[in-house]
Amino acid sequence: MTLTPANAPILSALLERAGDDRSVVGLAKTHWGTQRPYVGKDAAPVCEPKRPDLTANPDYPSGHSAFGEHVAMILAEVVPSRADALYARGRDYAQSRWICGSHTVSATEAGVMSGAVIYGAEHASEAFERDIAMARAEVAAAMAAAAAK
Repeated sequence: MTLTPANAPILSALLERAGDDRSVVGLAKTHWGTQRPYVGKDAAPVCEPKRPDLTANPDYPSGHSAFGEHVAMILAEVVPSRADALYARGRDYAQSRWICGSHTVSATEAGVMSGAVIYGAEHASEAFERDIAMARAEVAAAMAAAAAK
């Protein structure tokens, strides 16, 4: 089964909003302003291109790690039967950032914590709670339709 914006519009909208974590991560990056491990005189190897936009973007905390954790937590709430695998995948995605050399271990861990904090704060919103419930029903219907084929 493949979920798309066409067959899972509510979930798609939730995940789209999850990518907008700049208010938490961006403020911390601005405050700390640490260089990424592959920048400077003691530059470490990195497995992705040293793009100017990434090089200029501070190391701490990792926005990708925050996003990975945030999305994993949303998906685990929407499909609780797959929570363990979803949490593991979110953590693998976050850890890939320091394994690759794009971030330090501490930036990756701070990103994971940021994603969890953002997710937790969202639960104070009635709209978020409503969207999660609707996404859960939407995905359950798609899973049932796929199983019936």
